[in-house]
Amino acid sequence: MGTTNYKSTFIQVADDNAVTSAQIPPSSDSGPSIAELEYQLLSEHPYGYTSDDLLFEVYALRHGIPDADREEARKEFFAKNQACLRASPLAKRYGWGFHHDADGKVALVGVGTDRYAELVADPALEHIKAMRSSRAAANA
Repeated sequence: MGTTNYKSTFIQVADDNAVTSAQIPPSSDSGPSIAELEYQLLSEHPYGYTSDDLLFEVYALRHGIPDADREEARKEFFAKNQACLRASPLAKRYGWGFHHDADGKVALVGVGTDRYAELVADPALEHIKAMRSSRAAANA
């Protein structure tokens, strides 16, 4: 089983993210989006999930997987590689960074905040950027 977990890492917003302050993902009539669910879970439980836990919880909620079936479903989910939070729409589009503490637990940090600036400047953390939204932006 692969993992998407990081420890002592700050995932900064993507270079092609134009927002100057973090935005809450909008609600959708067709059901909660991945961004909505990630935002909801992390805003309600900062440092309550590892990346793996968060990604699977979002998957389970979107697919209506009952608690009794989650252990097996999690094994199947991680039997193939999963994209990490660098690919999250929160970091690519909505202006949220992800701080992973020393235990691998994740919290959201909004771009433009004092906390975001502190984490960007923290030499004790590994710093990585979220993935760009487009290939054209990567070549700019």
